[in-house]
Amino acid sequence: MCRRTCTTEVSFKFLNETECELYWQTGEPRDKAGAYGIQGKDAVFVESITGSYSNVVGLPLKETAELLEYFKVPFWLDESEPSVI
Repeated sequence: MCRRTCTTEVSFKFLNETECELYWQTGEPRDKAGAYGIQGKDAVFVESITGSYSNVVGLPLKETAELLEYFKVPFWLDESEPSVI
């Protein structure tokens, strides 16, 4: 069995009560895991990221590509090209 772990640390600026309320009023945090989406309006609160940005968005692309490569799954093919395995 092949496994990969991807850890990403996101640091935010301190938000005062007014900023929290204004952010809530945008509707952004209501449908997000952890109440934020780094690719949304709340990106202005991010001070730093250590690790994979794509992991925060939802899928760690580098690590996924490494797993696909390990299992010899082609991922660079154009959809119009026939798959050769």
